[in-house]
Amino acid sequence: MQVKEVMKTAAEVINCDLTVEEAAKMMAKGKFGGIPIEKDDKMIGMITDRDIVVRVVADGKDAKSTKVCDVMSEGISYCYEDEDIEDAARKMASLQHRRLPVINRNKRLVGMVSLIDLARKANNEKLVADTFSQVEH
Repeated sequence: MQVKEVMKTAAEVINCDLTVEEAAKMMAKGKFGGIPIEKDDKMIGMITDRDIVVRVVADGKDAKSTKVCDVMSEGISYCYEDEDIEDAARKMASLQHRRLPVINRNKRLVGMVSLIDLARKANNEKLVADTFSQVEH
């Protein structure tokens, strides 16, 4: 089974100069747990709901003025839409990521895949159990 068979096709990016409040609103509206951050049409990092809680709320920062690039997780890991789900699951486990952006072979964002997507759609209990056990919760 390929990643494109289990991923969510609703995926967006947020520009690095926008605020955490804008990212949170995008995530709430789209029901995303994380969103890739772009600069000059390239993904440069991710911001997750956990990043917002730990790096903004817990630090007493103002979400209306803090830019996403100031609190993002730098660097980007991704998988390809035609990649096997076992490979994507292993990548998530080794990177300790709960979700990955999905790109096509032209390196354009086409979706997001999460551990929950694998659990719901992969129909492979061992793969799901192994991946969940290796990623910190």
